[in-house]
Amino acid sequence: MSLLFETLAAIIGTISFSLLFGVPKKFYPYCGFIGGAGWIVYAVLLKFVSTPMSAMIATIVVILFSRMFAVRERCPVTIFLISGIFPLVPGAGVYWTAYYIVTDELNLAARTGFLALKVAVAIVLGIVFVFELPQGIFKFAAKKPIKTEERKERENKDDLD
Repeated sequence: MSLLFETLAAIIGTISFSLLFGVPKKFYPYCGFIGGAGWIVYAVLLKFVSTPMSAMIATIVVILFSRMFAVRERCPVTIFLISGIFPLVPGAGVYWTAYYIVTDELNLAARTGFLALKVAVAIVLGIVFVFELPQGIFKFAAKKPIKTEERKERENKDDLD
């Protein structure tokens, strides 16, 4: 049940960040799906692999979905990427590092800071790995082109409205 609530929080947080980031409204469901999918992968893998490895694999899932939806909707991939990666960013690790430095617990500060750095590097590596894939791989997700006759019918219908 906890994973369900965490995923719901990731979806809501991703959509909220999309709103702040200025993403068009029609892309909110895509952004929420991507953020939620990334969080599910991260949370499930966290039980089996290290935190940085879990973050890297979740990032790969986020970027794959981002590129797929960008091709499908014919828009920039950053619309989905920046919003979708939001739940995976190690903000709490950076916060606790600063907190431990201020409270003079340098051992804990070093440990949490190094973990946050490893997660950040894992996210960057995940992004780089997927962006190195050729664009042609994602053409399967593209919408089918509208036939000329259908396009004319739609234009005529729009003109009548």
